[in-house]
Amino acid sequence: MKASNWQVYGQTLSSRLFIGTALYPSPKVMVDAIKASKAEVITVSLRRQTSADKQSGGQFWQMIESLNCHLLPNTAGCYSVKEAVNTAHMARELFDTDWVKLEVLGDSYNLQPDPFALVEATKILISDGFKVFPYCTDDLVLCQKLVELGCEVLMPWGAPIGSGQGLLNPYALKTLRERLPNITLLVDAGIGKPSDAVQALELGYDGILLNTAIAEALEPEKMAYAFADAINAGRLAYEAGVMPKRDNAKPSTPTLDQPIWQQHG
Repeated sequence: MKASNWQVYGQTLSSRLFIGTALYPSPKVMVDAIKASKAEVITVSLRRQTSADKQSGGQFWQMIESLNCHLLPNTAGCYSVKEAVNTAHMARELFDTDWVKLEVLGDSYNLQPDPFALVEATKILISDGFKVFPYCTDDLVLCQKLVELGCEVLMPWGAPIGSGQGLLNPYALKTLRERLPNITLLVDAGIGKPSDAVQALELGYDGILLNTAIAEALEPEKMAYAFADAINAGRLAYEAGVMPKRDNAKPSTPTLDQPIWQQHG
């Protein structure tokens, strides 16, 4: 059974997994993993995979195009508003999409987004007609500011990029889900194993963006299958209604009005 379809900036999707295209040992391994993941949106970075010219990576781009997925260009590696905005405009011209995953980093150690620059860049790009997917921290006030600017999608981190630490602050992520009920939320960064993805989807998150946990697995294709199943399971659990935790035990087999079996011998 599949979880329900969902919409991202008016685009209907069935998969709740966005997948990255970096760090794979080969282009073929990348393609096999993306196919196994059943992802319909893939992220690409101008800085990592190409100059602003598709001719520079012929085989790579042929493989990307053969996947027939929605492209989500990424301003990865940008540390200033100007740099991020310029990269976004280059990406729109190159990929013919107004979608952009906006990263404006503030610290090179943990790759944490710069919240002030992120807000400024988001304001500029939305006024320029972009549909912005901001990579942000799990700070509620920051996320509210981004929504006020016009973001319909937010991508808070679970943990620093590539750390595999999972959801370090489930309380903050749960608060975002409760306080922003009409906003599409994806956990972006820090997911290390399928159970982390299940946890995020059980909290009510709409999806996950993954790269390192699949690309650096011993068998990326097999790990992609695992994440696809985990994300579907987590969303189904959320839709079905996860039972609340209790402080006291509750018998799963009530004794009231049940027959009493006699022991003989």
